[in-house]
Amino acid sequence: LNCFLVQTSFVPDEYWQSLEVAHRMVFEYPSGYSYPLIFASIYKALQLLAKDDVQLLIWVPRLSQAVLAAFADVKLYSLVRHLENAETAKCVYFCQLCSWFTWYSCTRTLTNTMETLLTIFALSYYPIKGSKMGSSCKYLALTALATVIRPTAVIPWIPLLFSHFLQEHRKAELILHNCIPVGLVTVGTSLIIDRVFFGEWVLVQLNFLKFNVLQNLGTFYGSHPWHWYFTQGLPVILGTHLPFFIHGCVLTPKRYRILLMAVIWTVLVYSTLSHKEFRFIYPVLPFCMFFCGYSLKHLKAWKKSAVSFLLLSNLLPALYTGLIHQRGPLDVMSHIQQLCNTPYQSQAFVFIMMPCHSTPLYSHVHCPLKMRFLQCPPDLTGKENYIDEADVFYSNPLRWLNKEFYNDTLLPSHLIFFSVLEQEISSFLALRGYEKIATVFHTHLPQGRVGSHIYVYRKKKKL
Repeated sequence: LNCFLVQTSFVPDEYWQSLEVAHRMVFEYPSGYSYPLIFASIYKALQLLAKDDVQLLIWVPRLSQAVLAAFADVKLYSLVRHLENAETAKCVYFCQLCSWFTWYSCTRTLTNTMETLLTIFALSYYPIKGSKMGSSCKYLALTALATVIRPTAVIPWIPLLFSHFLQEHRKAELILHNCIPVGLVTVGTSLIIDRVFFGEWVLVQLNFLKFNVLQNLGTFYGSHPWHWYFTQGLPVILGTHLPFFIHGCVLTPKRYRILLMAVIWTVLVYSTLSHKEFRFIYPVLPFCMFFCGYSLKHLKAWKKSAVSFLLLSNLLPALYTGLIHQRGPLDVMSHIQQLCNTPYQSQAFVFIMMPCHSTPLYSHVHCPLKMRFLQCPPDLTGKENYIDEADVFYSNPLRWLNKEFYNDTLLPSHLIFFSVLEQEISSFLALRGYEKIATVFHTHLPQGRVGSHIYVYRKKKKL
């Protein structure tokens, strides 16, 4: 149900670090490969079964993600039941299920989503005091797998690993029989996978560290003040769970403080980086739900009222963000996909004039349609006053279009852009013979280069 009630776009990485890479791997239409390989396997299976219909390519990966998310929720419930009791476990489970941000994110094909799910799986085997499910090998293997998929997955585990090491009596055995074997197998597997697809030996995790931390190139995509996660990030993803989280932090026994330490540590580490996003701290949300559930269980007289409040206050943002806000990129791809079923497919040329990676591409079209979008690669050369293609375009769209398409034979058959751009390029559209054929709703909160609607223009056919 969650999967089918999330029909909106969140961030470009939802497609461009997973589905688009996987689609190219399998179907070969014009980051590391470990995570996309999961979806490539799904695509390959559909291809071999001759079931590679575009709708299946869109929904099967998300359904797979939904199944994993459901399994992770059950593991979280099971963990709390073993640590506490069935009543507390039900409260934590309820908080996890009714969290608007969990609902919004858990079925998306984001590396952050897989990172979060693997964190829950690993936590269920972590040797917390009172747990009967602890397994050093299992939790270390799952943590290592999460780190291969997204290296930042190790951040919340640093205090947990340190705590485990201090409490472990057989430290040498932990290192020699668990840490080293798990590390070697995981890194070796990652190296081999990336060697096969890149054609050379690449340690993707090291490149990730260099790009995002050492060179801090993430600022190319925006920067925020150091306190953003404390004043906006964490309060927003917690939503109305925030007072319950604070109450739970005060109530919980000392043995659970390590989970709170993991949350605080993670937020502090991410706060040192200039580029910040809500999804980056998604992996600690299940930790927070543990404290929320603990609070809910101890409310007694106010429990029913609190449950109703949490359910209603999270239902509205979950439905709005899942069904309405930023749905344009997915809806407009349906219009593009229709070109695959026309006799003019080979002549079609779609140009997406939107902030780069605003839409998915071949994973949601699934035919060798000629498509182009504005490029925005970060500067890896250290060039002064670097400006990408998208910024050059938006500095003067009309001049850019006239220069780029100086000859009518170069013109795209279809143009796709946000409504805020229409007036500025109206003379180009009229002069070159384009007509509007579709208007797609995107958001009630347009800002900057992003408009409230997406327009589809088609070049008129000559009589």
